[in-house]
Amino acid sequence: QVQLVESGGGLVQPGGSLRLSCATSGSIFSVNAMGWYRQAPGKQRELVARITSGGNANYGDSVKGRFSISRDNAKNTVYLQMNSLKSEDTAVYLCNADGYYGTRTLLEEYWGKGTLVTVSS
Repeated sequence: QVQLVESGGGLVQPGGSLRLSCATSGSIFSVNAMGWYRQAPGKQRELVARITSGGNANYGDSVKGRFSISRDNAKNTVYLQMNSLKSEDTAVYLCNADGYYGTRTLLEEYWGKGTLVTVSS
């Protein structure tokens, strides 16, 4: 069974930084793209950043220039470096991964349970 485990969330002051990580377990899961999404109360889940297996990254408009996504393909791990944090960045950040499970040929998607990031003084 595929499991995604996020870590690195917490409380940080405005202007500060945090680094999130997400490790994907399951040796038979061949990961393609990985990414980070976030959801605040009363708002829809939105894309923060996504990175393909080839290293191409996409960012949500609100985080461009402040956040950076990276990955370690050998470890099936994705990271999110968050700088210049603002109060509006406060949300539950969820890790996402898609890939191929075992011998299956159809792409499947998995989600982590999320880690809370709170930006406040």
